[in-house]
Amino acid sequence: MQRQVILASTSRYRRELMNRLHLPFEVQAPEVDETPLEGEAPRALAERLALEKARAVARRFPEAVVIGSDQVADLAGEPLGKPGDHARASAQLRRMRGQTLIFQTAVAVVCQANSFEQRDLAPVRVVFRDLSDAAIERYLVAEQPYDCAGSAKSEGLGIALLEAIDSDDPTALVGLPLIRTARMLRAAGVDLL
Repeated sequence: MQRQVILASTSRYRRELMNRLHLPFEVQAPEVDETPLEGEAPRALAERLALEKARAVARRFPEAVVIGSDQVADLAGEPLGKPGDHARASAQLRRMRGQTLIFQTAVAVVCQANSFEQRDLAPVRVVFRDLSDAAIERYLVAEQPYDCAGSAKSEGLGIALLEAIDSDDPTALVGLPLIRTARMLRAAGVDLL
């Protein structure tokens, strides 16, 4: 009998990505404080939060296989979170123009019943174009990416902001590295095919 699979996330982007696996799953809010710890590097923050999210939901559903994920935009070691509004998104994109960022995308899979726990990181190198203020404004009005780390949606018009994307897990930039997720689900005993 296959265990219940739960995505520990309220992100519609992660839910859409999970649907690609054609695997029945439920969604549960992890209710984890996402505040960075003092001096915490973006990579460490993403890894910690992915694992904390999976563990938080696994405590409530110990028989389930739980997936947690987190993404932090890393600008020269500084974590950039979700902007939340137009003014912050505009400020983020102005800082990022002409820069190379690493989107630190972490995923963790936890099942308390069999003491399974794995996590992995799928860093994505993203080069932003040297954008004008007018281009930034037009983009923000068109897409309103206020719920995305780094204020840009590469799966939409945000692709026009970029010079290059370098990743070995193509869905990592959207928020859930499916190659790594599938690998960990198989290791946890979930049959994907």
